[in-house]
Amino acid sequence: MYDLIIIGGGPAGLTATIYAIRKRLNVLLLSKDLGGKTNYRLALPWIEDYQVIRGLEIVNKFRTELEYLDFARHIESVDKVERKDDHFIVTTKGGAILESKAVILATGTRQVRMDVPGEKEYSMKGLCYSALSYAPLFIDKSVIVIGDDDLALRSVGELATVAKEVTMVCANDKMLDSPLGHKLQQAKNVKIMKDCEIVEVQGDEYARKLILKDKAGKLSEYPADGMFVEKALVANTSMVKDLVELDEQSRIVIDSACRTNIPGLFAAGDVTNSYAEQVLVAVGEGAKAALSAYEYLLPRL
Repeated sequence: MYDLIIIGGGPAGLTATIYAIRKRLNVLLLSKDLGGKTNYRLALPWIEDYQVIRGLEIVNKFRTELEYLDFARHIESVDKVERKDDHFIVTTKGGAILESKAVILATGTRQVRMDVPGEKEYSMKGLCYSALSYAPLFIDKSVIVIGDDDLALRSVGELATVAKEVTMVCANDKMLDSPLGHKLQQAKNVKIMKDCEIVEVQGDEYARKLILKDKAGKLSEYPADGMFVEKALVANTSMVKDLVELDEQSRIVIDSACRTNIPGLFAAGDVTNSYAEQVLVAVGEGAKAALSAYEYLLPRL
């Protein structure tokens, strides 16, 4: 039986694993890869890598360290986490059954995509999924934001403070009936396109324009320096949906010490209801979760 199993190899999971190893815990990291969303970097023709705050130095240090420790990692996704008596049973996609005294969930989120031609081809090549991370790069640029909920509205609001022009493409305008929505409708550099069907993303080396179809079936081209798909974030919580408390967005509810409502089960990073989906925030949460789990395990070691 392990002292601690950590599920998820992104910034939070990697940080938690290294902290746990240094606490001399018998720990195992379960993940389909190492690095999580830091494996994907937005490329734009006018920026250099150093201009983006990614936290890559920290994440890559932990990833490199862990790659040498074969005993502490297993590259496989997890199917289910169950609690039995005073410990946990973790079942992997391949059918392996592992037991642990404590578990940290750091499985992150996945983006809801448009599923149109060109999206996959230009993903992270002028088209990306986090204005929160990249908005400062679009000073005096033209940007398109696709989405019709609060996430998209906040993205438009942030981009409008720096961009020359922001075009919001949305299926409905319900979220515009809010203080931020009212402000953006009055902003001179914001254009809102409603009831349009997204047909295709086109470009060369980078995404350059979005093809839209109106109600009458007419196609129009909208060129832009960058595009943000901000439809929704889906928390990867299927393996614990019947075990732990989730909020209305199916994120794991935690306290300030990354504890869930189940003793011995901790969570960190984007999969939780903590604030801001950022790499450096996830790194900090991963450290907190590992320290919290260690405190829980001390009497049980």
